[in-house]
Amino acid sequence: MTHITYVTVRFCETDALGHVNNTSYFVYLEDARIQFFKELKAETNIAKWSFILASTKCDFLNQAYFDQCIKIETNISKIGNKSFQLIHRMSDAKTGTLIAIGEATVVYFNFQLQKSEPIPEHLREKLLHYVSHPSEQVK
Repeated sequence: MTHITYVTVRFCETDALGHVNNTSYFVYLEDARIQFFKELKAETNIAKWSFILASTKCDFLNQAYFDQCIKIETNISKIGNKSFQLIHRMSDAKTGTLIAIGEATVVYFNFQLQKSEPIPEHLREKLLHYVSHPSEQVK
């Protein structure tokens, strides 16, 4: 299963060169993660937000421009004991041209105790539905 989010590039997200500024991609990745987490919360009845971002990166493959609709496909590439890795494929929604690939490491976190905790089994089961196979991970 793949989670899909769409974003339309706003003018303020472009730079003097006329394409999307590199920092804007991280806003798109954050939006995709939040939408993914909202879906997980609804599917698992998680009572509160229990995720913290440990690491993120983005490889820029093609340019994106103002008013372009970007499709962000989100999958899980790896699940550990206390964390999991997301992979985001950003492409032009009309042509399918791959624009960027983002990755994020997310930790299951207890904010009250300020420490990581093992991923609960019911959440792990839902995450497994989003695991992509290596052949699906375009790089």
